[in-house]
Amino acid sequence: MSTLDDPVMWGFKGFPIMDAKMARWVLAAEDICFKNRVLSYFFRLGKCIPITRGGGIYQEHMNEALDRLSYGEWLHTFPEGKVSQRNEPIRRLKWGTASLIARAPVTPIVLPIVHHGFQEVMPEDYLFGRRAPLPLFNKNINIIVGDPIEFDLPKLRENAVSMSKDLCSSSSGWPSTLGLNEAAQKCLYSSISKQIWMVMENLRSFGKMFLKSKG
Repeated sequence: MSTLDDPVMWGFKGFPIMDAKMARWVLAAEDICFKNRVLSYFFRLGKCIPITRGGGIYQEHMNEALDRLSYGEWLHTFPEGKVSQRNEPIRRLKWGTASLIARAPVTPIVLPIVHHGFQEVMPEDYLFGRRAPLPLFNKNINIIVGDPIEFDLPKLRENAVSMSKDLCSSSSGWPSTLGLNEAAQKCLYSSISKQIWMVMENLRSFGKMFLKSKG
């Protein structure tokens, strides 16, 4: 919703924001958060992992994110991969989050979170089509945390192999992993992403009705 979503959203009551060991790791856009040495140092201290937009799911720092999951640490991702402040259905999710879930040595607990209101705190189209220079105050922010999403990965892999046999697609040069070729991986990541999308869209719809009832 805005460039303030993380880490501001973790300031809600009862959240252990002062415990650095419990703090999340988060994927952050390299072209925004790591433009120079000062920003890089600052965001690295904030447990941010630089991700190159358009760099693909097998770029270098995705392996770092996978390592964090392997250690049982908390990793926060934005599966849409882009800021959107429109009140509309969630766009198609990119495959980065799905690939991390599938490749993690132990399937991580996936907790879906949907929020509304950050677009009012840092609107993209505030003054002559430009972003607000500073965060705006006295805005209502609603955060909805859903139940953990369960993935039957063995079944999803089996279905992905079956689906990929009839799939004709160009190669992106992905490495073989999980015993799957590139076509099967694409089917697997697509299925996981669709499952996440359905849960998030249901949460978004619930939040929309909740806000309407309050208003």
